[in-house]
Amino acid sequence: MHLAAAVILGSAFLLKGKSNKGIAVMGAVLLKAEKDLEDKRVITNGDNTTERYFRPSKLPVLNDKQEVSKIIEKSFNEKPSDIVLPKELTKTPYDAVINYFSILQEAENLPKDKMGGCGTIGWAKQPYPVAYNFLSTKYKSKIDYNTFLKSFENIAHINLIKMSNINNELTEPGIIRYFVEMETIEGSDKGNTYFGYYYGFIDVEKEKDTYKISNMEFTGEDFLCAAYHGWRHNAESYVDIAYGDWCKLIKKRLPTTQEGYIKNIEINGTDGKEYKFVFINLTNGTDVEVGQYVRDKDDTWKAVKINPENCLKK
Repeated sequence: MHLAAAVILGSAFLLKGKSNKGIAVMGAVLLKAEKDLEDKRVITNGDNTTERYFRPSKLPVLNDKQEVSKIIEKSFNEKPSDIVLPKELTKTPYDAVINYFSILQEAENLPKDKMGGCGTIGWAKQPYPVAYNFLSTKYKSKIDYNTFLKSFENIAHINLIKMSNINNELTEPGIIRYFVEMETIEGSDKGNTYFGYYYGFIDVEKEKDTYKISNMEFTGEDFLCAAYHGWRHNAESYVDIAYGDWCKLIKKRLPTTQEGYIKNIEINGTDGKEYKFVFINLTNGTDVEVGQYVRDKDDTWKAVKINPENCLKK
């Protein structure tokens, strides 16, 4: 498990999740995001809050590799242990993640009491044995196939909508870490279906001459939290309070730069150094911190570990 790194490099509030009593989702450990229900401070910065917080994603789908259908067809009714993945599906870390989700895009595991659709949905359960083989041998030892299959219960469609390599010099050697966000369609007992969103981290490592997924940790998104309890979910406010009020580190915060869903916030530190904090904006409007950097003497950004909560203990 690589949760410790996620806690240090992530927001002290948004990434410091606890395992949700052994619950898994989409083959990953499901983390329960910590929430301060007494937080009354709300961000009202003039943004259109409906568009920011209460709307589904408008991003294009990333896991749309149609060629994976060949391996699904070829592996019909085969046991997971009998399936051999074509090496081209896992020849790079990026390929491993994209093709894993492409295999799962039209997989369906709806229970009888929470159905949706009109008859057979996509590939039904055929993709799951194939997808299981994208996991490393070590990861398979932690999650057997039946547990893996159950982790997809009530999910009938998966769209990968965000994927960003967040590796830096502090990442465990041999690991390639990605931040991901998924959009799912889930069944209900009301006769309709719902969109659900999850974000998290996927670790990939080399296994022989291919790359396999060695760890996954996801957190479900709440669309009624950031809009009403804002500062901990807003990058600028979080930096001002956590690094400014708590750590007394900010001499001046520079204007935020944003490219797509990635936000960069730089500050001039009270210690004479320059810092950069990297956030990823989720579909529910929350900004999740994924990196902290300090500018070194060579004018390059070097990853650092800062836990703002420690500043409160001083």
